[in-house]
Amino acid sequence: MQLFYNPSLDNSFKQFFFPSEESKHILKVLRKKEGDILHITNGKGYLFKAEILDADIRKCKAQIISVEKSIPKRYSLHLAVAPTKMNERYEWFLEKATEIGIDEITPVICEHSERKTIKLERMERVLQSAMKQSLQTHLPRLNPAVSYKEFMSQKLSGLKFIAHCDEGEKMELKRRVAADKDIIILIGPEGDFSKTEIDFAYTKGFVPVSLGNNRLRTETAAIVACTTVSIINS
Repeated sequence: MQLFYNPSLDNSFKQFFFPSEESKHILKVLRKKEGDILHITNGKGYLFKAEILDADIRKCKAQIISVEKSIPKRYSLHLAVAPTKMNERYEWFLEKATEIGIDEITPVICEHSERKTIKLERMERVLQSAMKQSLQTHLPRLNPAVSYKEFMSQKLSGLKFIAHCDEGEKMELKRRVAADKDIIILIGPEGDFSKTEIDFAYTKGFVPVSLGNNRLRTETAAIVACTTVSIINS
């Protein structure tokens, strides 16, 4: 199944038009024609089945013939991950986390962060592509980048964990995670969190966790955390 994305759709729509670029892709690349059936999601849990009415390469018209709403998950996962020095590594994390299952991502700028700016539009496209490729109907929420202090000043609810390399007593994440709970996990930059940041997290109710015996890159640590939560909830 080929999945398309249209965030403006809702279950009140009867007919709609694909934009020019997507119309061209549907008709020229995929060689779809009038009467063919397409599947579209709005990224909010809905799957629409639509029939092509007018195969116009500039403005392909389709009619919705059925709508399904996916069953909401019993938990949510929010990863706050420091941007990596190389953009490609962060984009890889976004892609794989979307495929595995994540609800929200916040890029957090830390004391040891080498990269302090990100391209949200590009990252949003990565999320959309991964959602479509993995045939999911929920698009993860990508928040603007914020400083560590700004992130911590928010009202954060659920189970809260921080994964860091500093010495001290830490239990493995898989032994801390509980099923059917909202979860927030902090993942630091290449240089790890500073001691001040770690101590501040403790005052905010974050529990230190280990992701294994090996020292992991930022993006790898984020994927391990995402996978662990997914398995616990499977």
